[in-house]
Amino acid sequence: MAPHPRVSSRALRALLAALVVASVAVPLAGAVRPAAVPAPAPAALAPLTAATSIALDARYSAARDGIRAAERMAAGHGDRRRAAALRAMAGPGRHFLSFDGRDGGRTAEVVGDLAHADRIAVLVPGSDTSLDKYGRLRAGAGALQRQMGTRSAVVAWLGYPTPATGSAGSVTTGRADRAAPQLDAFVRELGAAKPGARMAVLCHSYGSVVCARAASELRADALVLYGSPGTGAHDVGQLHTRAAVWAGRASGDWIADVPHLRLPLLVATVGFGTDPVSKPFGARVFDAGTGGHSDYLKPGSVPLRNIALIASGQTPTEERRHA
Repeated sequence: MAPHPRVSSRALRALLAALVVASVAVPLAGAVRPAAVPAPAPAALAPLTAATSIALDARYSAARDGIRAAERMAAGHGDRRRAAALRAMAGPGRHFLSFDGRDGGRTAEVVGDLAHADRIAVLVPGSDTSLDKYGRLRAGAGALQRQMGTRSAVVAWLGYPTPATGSAGSVTTGRADRAAPQLDAFVRELGAAKPGARMAVLCHSYGSVVCARAASELRADALVLYGSPGTGAHDVGQLHTRAAVWAGRASGDWIADVPHLRLPLLVATVGFGTDPVSKPFGARVFDAGTGGHSDYLKPGSVPLRNIALIASGQTPTEERRHA
C-alpha cells in the first residue's frame, strides 16, 4: 500500500476529517435516522437448507406473521405511517426470507421466483436505508429482476443498521465490520439452499464497504461496487476474494467528490481509501451512465443494464474514463 502523506499537526488532521464528513453530508444534508418505533423480536427460524417451493412458502409465511405483529405494535404506538408500510409489506405478493422490525428494520425480500432461479443477485444498500425509506431499495430490486429476466431472483438485503449520511458511522468502517459476518452468513445459507446458482452481490454506496469487509469469506461469483466512496482496501488484492470485482460510478454522482483517503485519528480511521473506479484499485470498470447517486437501478438506465449483465454472467459495456 502506498504510504499516506505524513500529517504535520492536529489541525491538519481535523481539517482532512472535516473534508470527508462534509463531502458526504452536504449532498443529503439533514438526513437523520428514523425515530425508534417498537417492534417485537422475530421468531427464531431454522436455516433454509433447500429452496423448494414448499420450504420457501413456509419461510415467507413465518416472515409475514412477523411483519403483521410489527404492524400491530406500530399502530398501537400511534405510528400510522410505519403501520401502513408494514401492512403493504405483508401483502400476498411480497416474499421475505426474514424480517425484524427493530432499530430501523432488517429484511431480506425476494423479488422473482427463487425456487426456480439459476441466477441470484443480492442487493446490499448504503446509508439511510430503513423501513421508513425502504421503497427505493425494493423498487431497485424489482427493476433489476425485470432486467435480468426469467429464472432470476433478486434479494434486497437490509441486514444491518445503516449509518445516517453525514454521521461518524458513514465515514468509518465500524458498522460495516459488524455487518460483514451477517452478510457472509446470509449468502452462505442462500448458496447452500441454491447450489449451482450463479451468485452476484451488488453493493451500493456504504454497502460497498460492507461487501469489502465481507469479501474474503463471501461465496459469490461477482462483486459489484457502484456509487462507492471507497472500500477501506487499497486495491482488489486486499479484498482476498475469488469473485470477479466490478466497479462503476455515474458521471453525475456526488460521491466522486469524497476525498479518497484513510486518515487515522485517535479513536477511528476516517475515510475509505482508493477510488474503486481508479486504475490503481484494479477492478473492472463498467459504464455507469450519467445519472446521480440514487439512479443506478433506474429502469431503462445504462447502469441497470450493465449491472444486470454482470449479475447474469455476461460482459457489460466497460468504461475507461476514470483513471
